[in-house]
Amino acid sequence: QVQLVESGGGSVQAGGSLRLSCVVSESIYSSHCLAWFRQAPGKEREGIASIGTDGTTATKGPVTIGKDNAKNTVWLQIDNLKPEDTAMYYCAARTMPRFCSYSSSTLFPYWGQGTQVTVSS
Repeated sequence: QVQLVESGGGSVQAGGSLRLSCVVSESIYSSHCLAWFRQAPGKEREGIASIGTDGTTATKGPVTIGKDNAKNTVWLQIDNLKPEDTAMYYCAARTMPRFCSYSSSTLFPYWGQGTQVTVSS
């Protein structure tokens, strides 16, 4: 059974940073395109970062994505947080395409339960 488990969310003040983590099932960790999405109340889910099996990354905004292969973990570093970054953050996985991209959430069949990030001004 494929599992993705996020952690690291919390409440922070504007200007702060957070590092989110997602432990990914070993069965798919090395073979799948991994991505981070977020969804704010009343808004559509949006992609913010992805990392392919070859380590190629794509990001939107002041975030960094990386992998810790020893822990089957994909992480997301978010810097200079703003109140509008408040959202539920999810990691997701899909079979590696030619180019790993976060552009369409509907292409990802595997999702974690999410971790909440709240940024206060």
